Amino acid sequence: MKILLIVDAQLDFMPGGGLAVEHGDQIVSHINLIQPQYDLVLATQDWHPEHHMSFASNHEGRKPFEKKEIDGYDQTLWPEHCVQSTKGAEFHPNMRTNCIEAIFRKGTDSKIDSYSAFYDNHHKKSTGLSGYLKEKGCETLDVCGLAGDICVYFTIKDALKEGFKVRLIEQATKALDQDKFKQQQEELKAKGVEII
Repeated sequence: MKILLIVDAQLDFMPGGGLAVEHGDQIVSHINLIQPQYDLVLATQDWHPEHHMSFASNHEGRKPFEKKEIDGYDQTLWPEHCVQSTKGAEFHPNMRTNCIEAIFRKGTDSKIDSYSAFYDNHHKKSTGLSGYLKEKGCETLDVCGLAGDICVYFTIKDALKEGFKVRLIEQATKALDQDKFKQQQEELKAKGVEII
């Protein structure tokens, strides 16, 4: 069974959004093109309460992209993004969603950040994605979306830990930090990830 996971193709990660990835909108047409090739298409949504601990605006005197230690973990403070039920949390309007069978939401707990589609950043709570995929008989997972160096990267790492083979669709993925993402790709390739 061919399975595609689209990570966070949401307006706040597109140009003009709260946490914009440069040229993030360019992936939409490619995602639309490849979806019909899959037996199962899944998507994730960053889905934060407005008082989320990762928002710089919720820490007095702090600016976006600063680091802060919270509960013993290093946390990047982000601009506000993907607040539940806001326009920015919606998928890009040009992305076809009729093929998407299930949507997994993450980052819903205001006290913990959540990059991966599988777990929060401290691996305390599962989204249920792994069990869902195993029930569907998934062996190989194709992954794409935004941002390549953050949510896509951590999703792939967790997918490997869960025992799935992973392929990264480069043309349908954009990163916040392109240089960092190139290094991460080398690391993932060394772990057996195929980049297509």
